[in-house]
Amino acid sequence: MTIGEICAALRLDVVSPGDGAREIENVIVGDLLSHILGEAREDWIWVTIQVHLNVAAVAALKELPLVILASNRTPQEDLAAKCREENIALAISPLRAYELCRQLAALGIGDARES
Repeated sequence: MTIGEICAALRLDVVSPGDGAREIENVIVGDLLSHILGEAREDWIWVTIQVHLNVAAVAALKELPLVILASNRTPQEDLAAKCREENIALAISPLRAYELCRQLAALGIGDARES
């Protein structure tokens, strides 16, 4: 699925549109930046509750095209601005991270066997 399709299917509040046509490969959930740096792969979605500028730095470094903020978390303005600058999609969901990941799995995104 593409970023645009995912955002529409999950009715996300899009803060930064990124590249809506970009295909997503998998998803990772976590709030510990070092974990995301070690485990995330290019073209994955990152689900987090972190809302500070370092989220954009990690997403850019790991080439994560979509960051979804769970639990209705509002990004700090510098995070939103940096995501727009880096063409990283940033969206907000009212769902908790667990429920958000369940919905992503129902859309066919994510495979625990993929590394």
